Order: sequence, then structure tokens, then C-alpha cells
Amino acid sequence: MTLSGLDGSLTKHVAIIGAGPAGLFAAQHLAEADVRVSLFDQRPSPARKFLMAGLGGLNLTHSEDLEVFLSRYRPAHAQLLKSVRDFPPAALREWSAGLGQPTFEGSSGKVFPESFKASPLLRNWLKRLDQHGVTLHTNTRWHGFDEAGSVLLQKGNEPIEAQAFDAVLLALGGGSWAKLGSDGAWVSTLRNKQIEVNALLPANCGFEIAFSDHFKNRYKGTPLKKVAVSHGERRVVGDAMLDASGIEGGVIYALSADLRDAILATGAAQIEIDLKPDVSADKLASKLKRPRGKQSMSNYLRKATGSPAAAIALMREAGPLPTEADELAVRIKALPLQLTAPRPIDRAISSAGGISFDEIDEHYMLTKLPGVFVAGEMLDWEAPTGGYLLQAVFATGRSAALGMNAFLQD
Repeated sequence: MTLSGLDGSLTKHVAIIGAGPAGLFAAQHLAEADVRVSLFDQRPSPARKFLMAGLGGLNLTHSEDLEVFLSRYRPAHAQLLKSVRDFPPAALREWSAGLGQPTFEGSSGKVFPESFKASPLLRNWLKRLDQHGVTLHTNTRWHGFDEAGSVLLQKGNEPIEAQAFDAVLLALGGGSWAKLGSDGAWVSTLRNKQIEVNALLPANCGFEIAFSDHFKNRYKGTPLKKVAVSHGERRVVGDAMLDASGIEGGVIYALSADLRDAILATGAAQIEIDLKPDVSADKLASKLKRPRGKQSMSNYLRKATGSPAAAIALMREAGPLPTEADELAVRIKALPLQLTAPRPIDRAISSAGGISFDEIDEHYMLTKLPGVFVAGEMLDWEAPTGGYLLQAVFATGRSAALGMNAFLQD
């Protein structure tokens, strides 16, 4: 069944608010089903956060087993997991290849377009949407709904206008990277409609540490290569980055949800850094039992263990260095650091919190606003970096589009 009139014109017209991956993917599915789509974004060009994510290589998804993949999401809401099952990583890779961007697996299992960039994929994607008649309106801000349910839109500094549509999809993102469009301004608008929205919180973020002034001035911007970071029962191996006020990087992002929640609950969180994850404590202790002679402690540690200056200085931040070899080995293998706060949400890669899944039906429609659908990071879920974020954004955009199409045909 199509939605075209007898004269070939499209009889159903929908609005999609937000031209990030969720909105664009929904627009593609609806336009291919012969629905007339108007796509609105408050920024001068679409998918700015998507492009930013691709600057260091666009990590579209991950190649690991699907059940392991699904375990990365929290909260593990059944509806979110079903959407990813219905549109799994293999399907996203096939879609990318269909836009002239075949993918490859990196050594860690992460999946990237062969171009490694977001811009060629986005260019081809926008071209396809244009061919299907999707109309893109940039510099247009959404201001909610009027009493009749029409969408309130403002182009630049022009007056706000009410426009009626047969259905609306909100794909406005979370609360990170406000300058790219995800400013979280929609939260109060939906709460005013009695829709439960859990507080937006930083996810995949760095954390504050009360470093000494000496350490801040000398070691900000210094990487820690191949370390293991532990919190509770979890241990992650990878790289971190030190800066003047704390620590960030892949190993920290992987633990950030647990660390953030611990800080919210108790006011602080402790991590332990294994500066030499490939060397046992016994082997380190054996090396550290060699005579020190007249060497400074820093030189002695550097030569005996191969530790860089920043790692040795970080060991001192945890307190005076032990003098006994066994205790020094313990410090190297389990360096304790106290985290005092997550970085602000606008410095986070993504955000947690959002619209409760209790507020939507199985088609991603808000039950209190019939005809209004939601997708992407607006919903209350989070995931680590590694391709999980984009996969769920695409999957929920697709599910919402299918739900809208079913609604339009009722």
C-alpha cells in the first residue's frame, strides 16, 4: 500500500525535528514509503555531531557477537534491544555499503567506513534523501506544540509559525555538544506536557581529580599508554589522557557510567590504575630490589620499570612513594586516584537520561501525544563508545519510522 493520491501526489505529510542520524534515517525510511517528509534542524547544516564524531574515524558499529553487543546498553530496556535486534550491526554495514561506503573491521572489532570519514557517507546520504523528495529546512528551531497540536517552528529570527502535519518525529539528541545542536532544550517542553523525562547526565566523559599545582602545570595533556583502570569488579585496558583538572580517554569512558553513578551516590569514586598491566607485581618487585645507589627515585623507577615521567609523577599524587620494593610494586599495579566529579555534560561525548520508555508505545509514539514519535538519544539509554551509540540511534530511528508509517495508514 502506498500513500499517494490518485494524481500521484503524496497525501501524508510528516515533520522530523532534528537532522542527526536518527532523524535522517527515519526520513529515508518514510520517504521510501512514499511519505512526504519535511526535515527541520536548528543548525545551519545537518548532522553536525555526526560529522564531529567522524573526525577521528567514523566508528559506525562493532563486529562482536550480537548478544555481547546488546549487553553494552543500560538501562537494558527490552524495546531498545528489540530495535537493535531488528536492525543489527550487519544491517547497518549493508546500508553503508549501499551508499558507496563499504566498511571494514579494525583490530579492536570496531567497524568503520573504508573512507574512515563521515563526510563522504553523509554527502551520499543527503543526495539520496533529496532524490526521494525530502525537504530540509535548516536554521529552524522547534518551540513545541500549540493547543491544536500543530508544530511551532521558527526560521532564524522570523516569527514563530504553527504548521500542521499528519505525524511528527522528535529526534533532537541528548544534552552533549550543545554548539552542534544537542542542547537538551526540549526537556522542559516535554515535561510541561506531563511526559516523564529523566535528568540528562554526562556519559562517556572525563572526571575531575584534585591534582597538585606542580602536576597540573607539568603534565596536562600527557597520555598514559596501555594502562588498566579498575573500579569495583570492572577492569578495562587501554589509553587515558591526563589534563590540568583530571583524566579522560577510552578506559575512563568505558567506566564512566559506573563512576558517575558512584559519585552521584556518595560524592566521590575511586579508580585504581595498573601502570604496567603486562608485568606481574612479583616481576616488578624483583626489578625494584636491585640497588638504587645514588640515583634519584624518579630515575631509579624509570630505569627499573620503564615508567615514563608522567606515570611516576602520578604515583606521587597518591602520596609519598613507598621505599620497599613490594610496596612500590603495589603502587605501580594499583595506583589509587579519587575522582570528585564528572566533566560537565557539554564536554561529554554523549548523555544518559531522557524520555522514559514508559512514555512510549511499542511504535515509539508518545502515549500522551498521539501522532508524536521519538527516537535516538532523547530516550533514556546509554552505551559506551565503540559503535554502540550510533547503532542504537539508527535502530530507534528506523523503528520510529516504521511506527509512524503504520500510524499514517490506520
